[in-house]
Amino acid sequence: MSARLAALSCLTVLAMTIPGTARAEPTRAAQAVVIADAAVREPKTEVLVLGTPHLSTLPEGTDPSLFDPLLDKLAAWQPQLIALEGIGGAQCDYLREFAFAYDGTADAYCFDAEPARKALGLDQAGAEASIEQILAEAVEQRLPAERRRLAALFLAAGDRASAMVQWLRLPAEERRADAVLTEELAKALAPRARLNENYVVGARLAARLGLERVHLVDDHTGDRASGPDTDAFAEAMPRIWDNEWAKANRKLGDDWVARLSSTPSPATVINSYIDYNSLETAELVVRGDFGAAAGDRGVARVGRRYLAYWETRNLRMVANIREAAGPHPGIRVLAIVGASHKPYYERYLDMLSEMRLANVAEVLR
Repeated sequence: MSARLAALSCLTVLAMTIPGTARAEPTRAAQAVVIADAAVREPKTEVLVLGTPHLSTLPEGTDPSLFDPLLDKLAAWQPQLIALEGIGGAQCDYLREFAFAYDGTADAYCFDAEPARKALGLDQAGAEASIEQILAEAVEQRLPAERRRLAALFLAAGDRASAMVQWLRLPAEERRADAVLTEELAKALAPRARLNENYVVGARLAARLGLERVHLVDDHTGDRASGPDTDAFAEAMPRIWDNEWAKANRKLGDDWVARLSSTPSPATVINSYIDYNSLETAELVVRGDFGAAAGDRGVARVGRRYLAYWETRNLRMVANIREAAGPHPGIRVLAIVGASHKPYYERYLDMLSEMRLANVAEVLR
């Protein structure tokens, strides 16, 4: 019996011992996927899922260099593709077009690409086509003017993180505006007072490794899976989240901010990330949030509807990672995502025939 089948068998037995968790045997068709699993040869695509607290919770003005020890460890692992929790411009256009169904979502999660599109005279498709054309030619050193143009194109594509990668790969004296990357666009690449892991970790690491871009894989098109946001949600969700595990998870976040604010050190950063990526933290997150929601007994089934949104979102995020890595079998992929996504990422990624999960603690120690 393969290791994966043995693990599935153990999980099935475990599930059968928990009331209400028994489920039917997989269909023969589903079992047949194991044929593809067994056929994949080495090297497999290795995925390191780095769960992170959102760095925006840290005090304004926190020095980004605080995270250099984390970048050192991740760089030593040598990922060849970096996936981030961010929405690309094409989906942002969709969310704006269908605002009746996604009220406020684009405003909350999307970068405004219009200034860059107007400056370049391009729409989303035109910006992406130009990026692909330029990056299709692999070169060791790009001219500064070409990197500035790529930065502008990524801004027009709604991908500020990849624009930052191009900006950071420029020599310091070449980080300036020009006829293509206007003063207004260059300001979008300036350091920000409030930290964001997509820039502080993702973009900086990609630039250090000599990558041309990062990949934005977040997805909010599945938000509709929860149905309309009615008064029932306003009543039910605070009740669902009022449990000991959710309170412990909130305290974990508060303690993390306090430690990094009062006693910042390389050991503090690394140990905090090891803790945030532990099984214990994953269980805390799921018990306090999604597990509590799944067990909601309310007539409106609000918790189950919330879980439908969450599972749909994570399935589509993992599908976006699979798509980004698909043309490059056997590479190393670093997926940086909010810590509450990590257990769902790993659950779905581990189902894929071509992918294998890496251990965060082993990479960071």
